[in-house]
Amino acid sequence: MASNYRTSSDQWKKRAAKVELNETQKQEIKEAFDLFDVDGSGTIDVKELKIAMRALGFEPKKEEIKKLIAEIDKEGIGTIGFEDFFAIMSVKMSEKDEKEEILKTFKLFDDDDTGSISLNNIKRVAKELGENLTDDELQEMLDEADRDGDGEINEEEFLRMMKKTTLY
Repeated sequence: MASNYRTSSDQWKKRAAKVELNETQKQEIKEAFDLFDVDGSGTIDVKELKIAMRALGFEPKKEEIKKLIAEIDKEGIGTIGFEDFFAIMSVKMSEKDEKEEILKTFKLFDDDDTGSISLNNIKRVAKELGENLTDDELQEMLDEADRDGDGEINEEEFLRMMKKTTLY
């Protein structure tokens, strides 16, 4: 049983090792953890994970919390140590930063503030970047990302496409 616990915990730690947080972010994670580690034991109750994540600006869904607890607390002890909490929150913070950067890029395409990217938006950006692509090539790019078939790319579709193309 302990080896399963280690594996999931170690996977979070490996992912967290690739993340670069600034000192303020590290301090915020520590402070959120300390808020709930009232007895100074170095652990928090798994029931408090959602509240601790909210303290850091996340709105985790019930399913996400259940999954995290199942991964980290395999032995059913009912607590999460600081190292595991730090690893989870480091990864979550980097994902949040990544999402914000992607949405900034979305807004560069969506210069007419419609909430979606049209073929004309893509043409404009391609022209600004000096890319000589045909209308058919640009339409193909749009169609690739347009999951709901409305002829435009919304934020969700853009995020999905960008995450798919980002190498990790």
